[in-house]
Amino acid sequence: MELQLINAQFDAKDALDILTQMFNVKIKYHENKITSASSEEEIKMRENKIKYLQKEISDAGRFIKNGNKNSIEAKIKLTY
Repeated sequence: MELQLINAQFDAKDALDILTQMFNVKIKYHENKITSASSEEEIKMRENKIKYLQKEISDAGRFIKNGNKNSIEAKIKLTY
């Protein structure tokens, strides 16, 4: 099953705002899991995911700022 999350064009400011907010939700999720993590290994894994997400949004920001209009298409694919 696929869910269409976003399929539109945005100016650079709005595109970056939407993506940043989406990434921040996932970052917050991992931060909350760190507070209840039972092992050091799990904490490190989640910290690495947070760093990766921060890098991805930073890279996206540089990419977006180079364009006039940005098309964003985001789908969620659910599988068993």
